[in-house]
Amino acid sequence: MEENSKWIIREVNDFDNTELHDVLSNVMIEFGVPKKGTALGDPELKKMSNAYRNKRSVYYIIENDNKIFGGAGISKLKNSNENICELQKMYFLEEARGIGMGKIMIEKCLSDAKNFGYKKCYIETMINMKSAQKLYLSQGFKFIEKPLGNTGHNACPVWMIKKIL
Repeated sequence: MEENSKWIIREVNDFDNTELHDVLSNVMIEFGVPKKGTALGDPELKKMSNAYRNKRSVYYIIENDNKIFGGAGISKLKNSNENICELQKMYFLEEARGIGMGKIMIEKCLSDAKNFGYKKCYIETMINMKSAQKLYLSQGFKFIEKPLGNTGHNACPVWMIKKIL
């Protein structure tokens, strides 16, 4: 990417679904994410714009020169009675990594989570996604001993949480 290239963050739209599916799937495959028990097997991956139409949920994509490079979103934690959201499907192509986009996306999602009235934000990730874990820790997330809710992502062995102030 050129240094002066322009990154755009915007909410996902219906016309993004196919390209976004390909980007997110390719990143997960790059990191060896299993197809079963992870976001890679989620049915909503094919129609992300539909999955975030609920109130108290949003999904953002990052694009440059009309090409999608990744995204991140928040939604209520599935099968939890607590007022907890989940930071979901935050994956970026290599060109969008290490340039501060992850921090910007987390801040944007947490700001929305606060506005939506959530008290905590939860994350599930993979052991080998060390850069992501380092980023989450830098943003105030802490490791926890066991998963929360029931996301269906039983192949994700790393769980983190952050209180939203």
